[in-house]
Amino acid sequence: MEGGEEAAAAAAVDSKDMQQQSKALDKLTDRVEDRQLDSSRVQSAMAALASAKEADWNAMRLREKELAAVKINPTDVDIIANELELDKKIAERTLREHKGDAVAAVRYLLR
Repeated sequence: MEGGEEAAAAAAVDSKDMQQQSKALDKLTDRVEDRQLDSSRVQSAMAALASAKEADWNAMRLREKELAAVKINPTDVDIIANELELDKKIAERTLREHKGDAVAAVRYLLR
């Protein structure tokens, strides 16, 4: 009878292990289910991102219009580009950002 009791004890231990593993697996899957996103939350987040992107785009376009309206001296662009060995587009952009002030633009570029 000892063989039968040992087999029953081993089956009980295996059963406890299986129950513990089953509980652990249930806990893992419960967490995954809790983290699933609600589609309305996803849509509202995507809409917020789209509106933020559009606002950034509009701000950039407005900034470009403001910079384009700044009057600059073409000789200042040439001097800055040649002396600092820069592309003329960079020299022009920096001058426009500094409202046409060549000294301020050069100081900014030398920092």
